[in-house]
Amino acid sequence: MIERLLGTSQFTGRHMAAVMVLFFGTIIAVNFTMAFLATSTWSGLVVGNSYVESQRFNTVTETRERQAARGWSVDTGYDDGRFVVALVDRDGLPVQGSKVTAAIGRPASAQQDRTLTLQPLREGGYGGETDLAPGLWEADVIVETPGAESWEKRIRFHVEAAR
Repeated sequence: MIERLLGTSQFTGRHMAAVMVLFFGTIIAVNFTMAFLATSTWSGLVVGNSYVESQRFNTVTETRERQAARGWSVDTGYDDGRFVVALVDRDGLPVQGSKVTAAIGRPASAQQDRTLTLQPLREGGYGGETDLAPGLWEADVIVETPGAESWEKRIRFHVEAAR
């Protein structure tokens, strides 16, 4: 069988060299491809200094508990180039008179990150214009209300492909 594939009756040193070059060439090509893809997407950086963040853990936890006690809820939407945030308090009333920003990006990449300052909408909520490609996105919504502590919420949402 191997004789028919190689076209000769002997397996020579040249054949062995070709097998070795193909074998290791394939491994090296796959490794370079994986290394390129790993370095061209998400950096893996979650915090700049993990020790400093660990010292802030209790403070951050207390802040999140105070924010949860407000009872606010947020819903996001994206349609036709417009990112919209609907924000309501514990009584179901719209939160108005606030400055709302949204840091939007892909969950595993920083290449398409952007920050929007959202404007109040006539129909309620806040919105801003941006172009988002189909797929999974993440928004860090920050609400600054005069006389109150800022409120933050991270939300993942999916943008559907245009039909």
